[in-house]
Amino acid sequence: MTKRILIVRTSSLGDLVHMLPAISDIAAHVPGAQIDWLVEESFAEIPAWHPAVHEVIPVAHRRWRKSWWSAQTRTERAALRKNLGARQYDIVLDMQALMKSVWLVRQTHGMRHGLNRKSAREPLASFFYDVKHSVEFWQPAVIRQRKLAASVFGYTLSGEPDFGLKQFTEDKNIEPYAVIMPSASRDDKLWPTDDWHTVFEFLTGQGLALQLLAGNPAETARAQTLVDGMPNAQVLPRMSLTEIAQRLAQARVMVGLDSGLTHLSAGLGRPTIGIYKASTPVRTPLQGSGYTASLGERGHAPSAQTVLSALRQALASELV
Repeated sequence: MTKRILIVRTSSLGDLVHMLPAISDIAAHVPGAQIDWLVEESFAEIPAWHPAVHEVIPVAHRRWRKSWWSAQTRTERAALRKNLGARQYDIVLDMQALMKSVWLVRQTHGMRHGLNRKSAREPLASFFYDVKHSVEFWQPAVIRQRKLAASVFGYTLSGEPDFGLKQFTEDKNIEPYAVIMPSASRDDKLWPTDDWHTVFEFLTGQGLALQLLAGNPAETARAQTLVDGMPNAQVLPRMSLTEIAQRLAQARVMVGLDSGLTHLSAGLGRPTIGIYKASTPVRTPLQGSGYTASLGERGHAPSAQTVLSALRQALASELV
């Protein structure tokens, strides 16, 4: 029999990438699983990539909160409430455990599962679940999500994480370029210009072109300044997430700050170096089937030489 499942995890980009292996696990262990996913509209491409996801249901909370009581927002919120209210699920699984996700969970019909108050990021959220699960907080996000899914559906977690992204990697040639993500959501995550130039010089010496990602005009300007005068470098135009995934999947290597796109590169199985400066890799290390290095720590950025050492290992890993 079909087991109808609704996953509630709306954002952010990196967190959604970390979710994908749990979806693979559910599909492998729950016969007849029909998995729908409730997600922020700007990230709706990500769950749609996974072959086990039946339907993606977009929510526009980020846009709505800018004009919560406008006529358009009220109409869209009512439409979502009607959409969710018309569906009956066997299990509604909140994998975010925030009050903003609980607001969505409460509009659904089905047995509601989530983290208990000691495991949830916002403990108050746990009071709104029918079944509460304990998952140790201080462990990598990919493992944490996989353990929660295993607890909900009653199977034993095993094997390496499968991100379900083979559509981007199968039968694709690796091209002689490195993808660089020099921007992040916060300025305190930025890495010094001189260190980036040291990395760029090394990659150029390896015969690799540089392709820099940027998400908005400010990031584009910063990236352009970093590579000013470098003939082998280009700042890529703004692209869809699917187009970025296609670009990452064929890169020789990726170097990026702690950002969702860096985690996507790792999930695609490409050699990926992550630079952590204002966050800890304890909870969100890079994970994937290729070589990864999560360098630095909150308040302690890695040196350029540390990054170069990891890059040498990353490039060598492709030759093994």
